[in-house]
Amino acid sequence: MDIQTIGVIGAGQMGNGIAHVMALAGYDVLMTDISDDALKAAVARIDKNIERQVSRGKVSAEDKAAAMARIRTTLTLTDLGQTDLVIEAATERETVKQAIFEDLVPHLKPTTILTSNTSSISITRLASRTDRPEKFMGFHFMNPVPVMQLVELIRGIATDKETYEACLAVVERLGKTAASAEDFPAFIVNRILMPMINEAVYTLYEGVGNVRSIDQAMKLGTNHPMGPLELADFIGLDTCLAIMNVLHDGLADTKYRPCPLLTKYVEAGWLGRKSQRGFYDYRGEEPVPTR
Repeated sequence: MDIQTIGVIGAGQMGNGIAHVMALAGYDVLMTDISDDALKAAVARIDKNIERQVSRGKVSAEDKAAAMARIRTTLTLTDLGQTDLVIEAATERETVKQAIFEDLVPHLKPTTILTSNTSSISITRLASRTDRPEKFMGFHFMNPVPVMQLVELIRGIATDKETYEACLAVVERLGKTAASAEDFPAFIVNRILMPMINEAVYTLYEGVGNVRSIDQAMKLGTNHPMGPLELADFIGLDTCLAIMNVLHDGLADTKYRPCPLLTKYVEAGWLGRKSQRGFYDYRGEEPVPTR
């Protein structure tokens, strides 16, 4: 299938990043959100981020202008029905995603491929609520989308070969690399990453080390670019907790039990960078450990 037009559902951090890379790769992009302010902010952010690439010599001014001209926005979800590929990047809550698909499906072309950027929710289960489980799959970008090279492609139990190959061709056109994952809780990246972060929180919870020593140990001892607690703050502690709960519920193994301290931080509203406090306090000039 020849994909030319991309529908992006959600204008948040992931949605605008996906729109950014798709437009630069030559796809026509139609982005939707429930908030007009969110759409305007997303377009402004894409403009700013591509301008940064121009200043570094990675993108020409002409390519930037062409990419920005390819991005359109709409508040009407059903407008995305005529696109060739839809990528849902809404809130990581299954009920929200199901409601979006139920509203959109009656308006889709028969050939449209439907995908979700979910980081952990069952693709098979999401697909089963649509009229095209064979044309449904997981299309999981890493954050920040313009920088990160990996895309996880997750096949549900019904996903057909043509759908997978069409999505793989899109990833290759973006200049990114695809990792094929089977549809089990949290797929590949988060199945490995989140228990590591959770274990770092347990290490803090049990007093083995403080925030700074844990992050320094992993950065300098294993050559990670960010420590696990710093990374958790970047991802969002609520997202980390949600994925740990998906692992714990889906695999029924106590090794995936979320650390009580992680739960406590989320209950306090200390969600990391986006709320200015998490394992670090970001309200000053320099991040300061909160433990």
